[in-house]
Amino acid sequence: MPHGNAATWRLELACDEAARGVAAMLFNSSEFIFLFLPVTIFGFFFFAKIARTRVSVLWLVIASLFYYGWWNPAYVILVGGSMAFNFALGQNIVALNRRDAYTLARWITGGGIVANLALLGYFKYAEFFLDTVNAVAGTGWTIGEIILPIGISFFTFQQIAYLVDALKGEADEYDFVDYALFVLFFPQLIAGPIVHHKEMMPQFAAEDTFQPSWQNLTVGFTIFVFGLFKKVVLADNLAIYASPVFDAADAGEPVPMVAAWLGAFAYGFQLYFDFSGYSDMAIGIARMFGVRLPLNFDSPYKATSIIDFWRRWHITLSRFLQEYVYIALGGNRRGRVRRYANLMITMLLGGLWHGSSWNFVLWGALHGVYLMINHASRAVFGPPGSGPVAIWTGRALTLLAAILAWVPFRAVTWDGAVTIYAAMLSVPSFEDLPPDLDNAAMWVLIGLAICWLLPNTQQVMARFEPAYRYGLERAQRDGLPWLLRTMSGAFWQPNLRWSMATGFLFALAVMSLNRISEFLYFQF
Repeated sequence: MPHGNAATWRLELACDEAARGVAAMLFNSSEFIFLFLPVTIFGFFFFAKIARTRVSVLWLVIASLFYYGWWNPAYVILVGGSMAFNFALGQNIVALNRRDAYTLARWITGGGIVANLALLGYFKYAEFFLDTVNAVAGTGWTIGEIILPIGISFFTFQQIAYLVDALKGEADEYDFVDYALFVLFFPQLIAGPIVHHKEMMPQFAAEDTFQPSWQNLTVGFTIFVFGLFKKVVLADNLAIYASPVFDAADAGEPVPMVAAWLGAFAYGFQLYFDFSGYSDMAIGIARMFGVRLPLNFDSPYKATSIIDFWRRWHITLSRFLQEYVYIALGGNRRGRVRRYANLMITMLLGGLWHGSSWNFVLWGALHGVYLMINHASRAVFGPPGSGPVAIWTGRALTLLAAILAWVPFRAVTWDGAVTIYAAMLSVPSFEDLPPDLDNAAMWVLIGLAICWLLPNTQQVMARFEPAYRYGLERAQRDGLPWLLRTMSGAFWQPNLRWSMATGFLFALAVMSLNRISEFLYFQF
């Protein structure tokens, strides 16, 4: 019997299925990089040139369906039905708004949101709910095995945002093919970013999008390579030192103190580079098609507080939770106590969104507590200082808090998380040091140095507007790291030096493609 509850095990099965059966369609696979992606790009611009843009859009929809269906053909039926349902609702909402029937439009929007959440709840939380009831009531109810469709959390939230946009009058000029492209666009279909209609569809309506551009192709490819390197060289090497520690804890084996801390930090940096790498690759692929995706990852380990962390980590999910949960609950408009309650509810739901396990709920609760403490300290002591001591102290404390919270996020079982925490608080023994201590420490320090000392991808590429509404002006406003302030050559340019550097990173990444591993956020 696998460790953990049935719902968590179901997530593992879905990820194992993705890794075994369809590794060819992961972003970090030879088949995707050298076959699917170039063929799809060529077809997109070829059909735009010999036919018309509508054919090109249809080609991209078909390619995206092929990409999604490669994971499991049955998923195509699910996402197709979900799209048809939400598009029909959206069109009705728009029609009701035009007739000034706002009350009915709001009711239909609410019903659509409930229906989407019910679909997500069935696939993602039904077994978790029954497991909890069975554990409390001593019953043995079952509903059979439910395989979690890949990416369902992302395309469900995206379509909920579409219904709200339709209610606001911001999504009323698109037909079903356009809508299908909005939902299915393969760079962001599986793991985000969660985008709004108004961010994407005007770009696909622009004529320039369908004209091949060497700048878009080179900028997009460079961003893709940076992300690929983060995933297959950094994240996957860190996983070597994180996974055995958590696997041992979940199996009920003792974990030495040093190994627990190294494992937790290794996982923290593994997840960082895995998600940062995926975000770069998604943005880079989209840019090759002339489309700019919104930023989803902005050096969160440089955050000087947990409030700052959540402005930088999974930015589009944070935006969604803020707009549709926190503000809907009243935000900070109803007093301090209610504000803290709203923060906690939002983070608990954010934790549960990541997975049907009490471990994820604990992770959300920890961040809820962190945020309440952060807001309370600001209310009492004012905002933190801006000097280097305050900045680096804030960064160190924020990173430590994030690493501690990642423990239940990574552990499959509740007992596994408790084992890791207990080991962290135990007395170190030099007899129990892990045999690969030096290598583990080296990779953790490499991860820390990259996160704290180097500019991130969008900062390096800032002169070429790498993401939606992100360019040099915003990068300077947000604050450039020391390297970019002192060396103008550290900004990317389409020249020989940067071409050689990109080619070197690409070669290192390609040499690591023999050990395919799924992206961690694919399970959510």
